[in-house]
Amino acid sequence: MSSRIEQIIEEIEEYVDSCKFQPLSTTKIVVNKEEIEELLRELRLKTPDEIKRYQKIISNKDAILEDAQARADAIIADAQAKAQELVTQHEIMQKAYAQANETVNEANRTAQQILDSATEDANGIRLSAITYTDDLMANIGSVVTQTLEDAGGRYKVFMETLQSCLDVVNQNRQELAPQTAQAAAISNSYQDGVTEEEEIPEN
Repeated sequence: MSSRIEQIIEEIEEYVDSCKFQPLSTTKIVVNKEEIEELLRELRLKTPDEIKRYQKIISNKDAILEDAQARADAIIADAQAKAQELVTQHEIMQKAYAQANETVNEANRTAQQILDSATEDANGIRLSAITYTDDLMANIGSVVTQTLEDAGGRYKVFMETLQSCLDVVNQNRQELAPQTAQAAAISNSYQDGVTEEEEIPEN
Protein backbone atom coordinates (compact mmCIF):
# COMPACT_ATOMS: atom_id res chain seq x y z
CA MET A 1 0.00 0.00 0.00
CA SER A 2 1.48 3.34 -1.04
CA SER A 3 1.97 6.12 1.50
CA ARG A 4 0.12 9.41 1.41
CA ILE A 5 3.26 11.24 0.35
CA GLU A 6 3.59 8.93 -2.68
CA GLN A 7 -0.05 9.64 -3.51
CA ILE A 8 0.59 13.39 -3.31
CA ILE A 9 3.55 13.11 -5.69
CA GLU A 10 1.38 11.12 -8.11
CA GLU A 11 -1.32 13.80 -7.85
CA ILE A 12 1.24 16.52 -8.62
CA GLU A 13 2.53 14.55 -11.61
CA GLU A 14 -1.03 13.97 -12.88
CA TYR A 15 -1.85 17.65 -12.36
CA VAL A 16 1.26 18.77 -14.28
CA ASP A 17 0.39 16.33 -17.09
CA SER A 18 -3.15 17.75 -17.26
CA CYS A 19 -2.03 21.40 -17.53
CA LYS A 20 -2.29 23.13 -20.88
CA PHE A 21 0.78 24.34 -22.74
CA GLN A 22 1.44 28.06 -22.99
CA PRO A 23 0.64 29.60 -26.37
CA LEU A 24 3.37 28.97 -28.94
CA SER A 25 5.22 26.61 -26.56
CA THR A 26 5.56 22.84 -26.36
CA THR A 27 7.52 22.75 -23.09
CA LYS A 28 6.03 25.42 -20.82
CA ILE A 29 2.64 24.91 -19.19
CA VAL A 30 0.10 27.07 -17.40
CA VAL A 31 -0.57 26.01 -13.80
CA ASN A 32 -3.11 27.09 -11.21
CA LYS A 33 -0.99 28.63 -8.46
CA GLU A 34 -3.47 27.84 -5.66
CA GLU A 35 -3.82 24.17 -6.64
CA ILE A 36 -0.07 23.51 -6.93
CA GLU A 37 0.61 25.42 -3.69
CA GLU A 38 -2.04 23.35 -1.87
CA LEU A 39 -0.45 20.10 -3.05
CA LEU A 40 3.04 21.31 -2.10
CA ARG A 41 1.76 22.49 1.31
CA GLU A 42 0.34 19.04 2.06
CA LEU A 43 3.57 17.48 0.82
CA ARG A 44 5.58 19.61 3.26
CA LEU A 45 3.27 18.61 6.11
CA LYS A 46 3.43 14.88 5.33
CA THR A 47 7.16 14.64 4.63
CA PRO A 48 8.35 14.85 8.31
CA ASP A 49 5.92 12.07 9.32
CA GLU A 50 7.09 9.87 6.45
CA ILE A 51 10.73 10.40 7.35
CA LYS A 52 9.99 9.59 11.02
CA ARG A 53 8.35 6.35 9.92
CA TYR A 54 11.46 5.25 8.05
CA GLN A 55 13.71 6.39 10.88
CA LYS A 56 11.69 4.04 13.09
CA ILE A 57 12.34 1.23 10.61
CA ILE A 58 16.06 2.01 10.75
CA SER A 59 15.97 2.01 14.56
CA ASN A 60 14.61 -1.57 14.43
CA LYS A 61 18.11 -2.59 13.39
CA ASP A 62 19.22 -2.34 17.02
CA ALA A 63 16.28 -4.46 18.16
CA ILE A 64 17.14 -7.13 15.56
CA LEU A 65 20.77 -7.21 16.68
CA GLU A 66 19.81 -7.36 20.37
CA ASP A 67 17.44 -10.26 19.71
CA ALA A 68 20.14 -12.07 17.74
CA GLN A 69 22.67 -11.47 20.53
CA ALA A 70 20.24 -12.82 23.13
CA ARG A 71 19.62 -15.95 21.05
CA ALA A 72 23.35 -16.44 20.54
CA ASP A 73 24.04 -16.02 24.26
CA ALA A 74 21.31 -18.54 25.10
CA ILE A 75 22.79 -21.09 22.66
CA ILE A 76 26.29 -20.61 24.11
CA ALA A 77 25.01 -20.91 27.69
CA ASP A 78 23.13 -24.09 26.82
CA ALA A 79 26.21 -25.53 25.11
CA GLN A 80 28.39 -24.69 28.10
CA ALA A 81 25.88 -26.33 30.42
CA LYS A 82 25.89 -29.49 28.30
CA ALA A 83 29.68 -29.44 28.17
CA GLN A 84 29.84 -29.16 31.94
CA GLU A 85 27.47 -32.10 32.21
CA LEU A 86 29.67 -34.23 30.00
CA VAL A 87 32.81 -33.28 31.89
CA THR A 88 31.34 -34.12 35.31
CA GLN A 89 30.28 -37.57 34.23
CA HIS A 90 32.57 -40.48 35.11
CA GLU A 91 32.51 -41.94 31.61
CA ILE A 92 35.37 -41.56 29.18
CA MET A 93 36.71 -38.13 30.17
CA GLN A 94 38.64 -37.54 26.97
CA LYS A 95 35.59 -38.17 24.87
CA ALA A 96 33.58 -35.88 27.11
CA TYR A 97 36.06 -33.05 26.65
CA ALA A 98 36.08 -33.54 22.87
CA GLN A 99 32.30 -33.54 22.70
CA ALA A 100 32.14 -30.49 24.96
CA ASN A 101 34.57 -28.54 22.80
CA GLU A 102 32.74 -29.51 19.63
CA THR A 103 29.43 -28.44 21.17
CA VAL A 104 30.85 -25.07 22.20
CA ASN A 105 32.45 -24.55 18.78
CA GLU A 106 29.23 -25.44 17.00
CA ALA A 107 27.32 -23.05 19.27
CA ASN A 108 29.80 -20.28 18.50
CA ARG A 109 29.48 -20.91 14.75
CA THR A 110 25.68 -20.90 14.96
CA ALA A 111 25.68 -17.74 17.06
CA GLN A 112 28.01 -16.00 14.59
CA GLN A 113 25.77 -17.04 11.68
CA ILE A 114 22.74 -15.61 13.48
CA LEU A 115 24.58 -12.35 14.16
CA ASP A 116 25.81 -12.11 10.55
CA SER A 117 22.34 -12.77 9.17
CA ALA A 118 20.72 -10.29 11.56
CA THR A 119 23.31 -7.64 10.68
CA GLU A 120 22.76 -8.19 6.96
CA ASP A 121 18.97 -7.95 7.36
CA ALA A 122 19.23 -4.79 9.47
CA ASN A 123 21.60 -3.15 7.00
CA GLY A 124 19.27 -4.09 4.14
CA ILE A 125 16.31 -2.48 5.91
CA ARG A 126 18.35 0.64 6.67
CA LEU A 127 19.61 0.93 3.07
CA SER A 128 16.09 0.48 1.66
CA ALA A 129 14.71 3.17 3.97
CA ILE A 130 17.50 5.61 3.10
CA THR A 131 17.13 4.91 -0.64
CA TYR A 132 13.38 5.40 -0.49
CA THR A 133 13.75 8.67 1.44
CA ASP A 134 16.36 9.91 -1.06
CA ASP A 135 14.08 9.05 -4.01
CA LEU A 136 11.25 10.85 -2.24
CA MET A 137 13.33 13.99 -1.77
CA ALA A 138 14.47 13.78 -5.42
CA ASN A 139 10.85 13.70 -6.61
CA ILE A 140 9.98 16.68 -4.41
CA GLY A 141 13.00 18.59 -5.72
CA SER A 142 11.98 17.81 -9.31
CA VAL A 143 8.45 19.12 -8.76
CA VAL A 144 9.70 22.30 -7.06
CA THR A 145 12.32 22.88 -9.79
CA GLN A 146 9.68 22.46 -12.51
CA THR A 147 7.39 24.91 -10.68
CA LEU A 148 10.20 27.48 -10.40
CA GLU A 149 11.06 27.09 -14.09
CA ASP A 150 7.43 27.59 -15.09
CA ALA A 151 7.16 30.71 -12.90
CA GLY A 152 10.38 32.09 -14.39
CA GLY A 153 9.06 31.49 -17.90
CA ARG A 154 5.84 33.35 -17.17
CA TYR A 155 7.81 36.29 -15.69
CA LYS A 156 10.05 36.42 -18.78
CA VAL A 157 7.04 36.48 -21.11
CA PHE A 158 5.46 39.28 -19.02
CA MET A 159 8.65 41.40 -19.23
CA GLU A 160 8.94 40.82 -22.98
CA THR A 161 5.31 41.95 -23.43
CA LEU A 162 5.95 45.15 -21.43
CA GLN A 163 9.09 45.85 -23.46
CA SER A 164 7.13 45.39 -26.69
CA CYS A 165 4.48 47.89 -25.51
CA LEU A 166 7.20 50.38 -24.56
CA ASP A 167 8.81 50.01 -27.98
CA VAL A 168 5.45 50.73 -29.68
CA VAL A 169 4.91 53.83 -27.51
CA ASN A 170 8.41 55.17 -28.26
CA GLN A 171 7.97 54.51 -31.99
CA ASN A 172 4.63 56.35 -32.02
CA ARG A 173 6.20 59.33 -30.25
CA GLN A 174 8.98 59.44 -32.79
CA GLU A 175 6.45 59.40 -35.61
CA LEU A 176 4.54 62.28 -33.96
CA ALA A 177 7.66 64.32 -33.22
CA PRO A 178 7.70 66.31 -36.58
CA GLN A 179 4.01 67.06 -36.29
CA THR A 180 4.43 68.13 -32.67
CA ALA A 181 7.30 70.46 -33.60
CA GLN A 182 5.27 71.97 -36.46
CA ALA A 183 2.25 72.55 -34.21
CA ALA A 184 4.47 74.21 -31.62
CA ALA A 185 5.98 76.51 -34.27
CA ILE A 186 2.52 77.54 -35.54
CA SER A 187 1.37 78.19 -31.98
CA ASN A 188 4.41 80.35 -31.26
CA SER A 189 3.93 82.27 -34.51
CA TYR A 190 0.28 82.92 -33.69
CA GLN A 191 1.16 84.16 -30.20
CA ASP A 192 3.81 86.48 -31.67
CA GLY A 193 1.23 87.95 -34.11
CA VAL A 194 -1.25 88.61 -31.35
CA THR A 195 1.40 90.37 -29.31
CA GLU A 196 2.32 92.66 -32.21
CA GLU A 197 -1.35 93.60 -32.78
CA GLU A 198 -1.76 94.51 -29.11
CA GLU A 199 1.26 96.83 -29.30
CA ILE A 200 -0.02 98.91 -32.32
CA PRO A 201 -0.84 102.47 -30.99
CA GLU A 202 -4.36 103.73 -31.41
CA ASN A 203 -5.03 106.72 -33.70
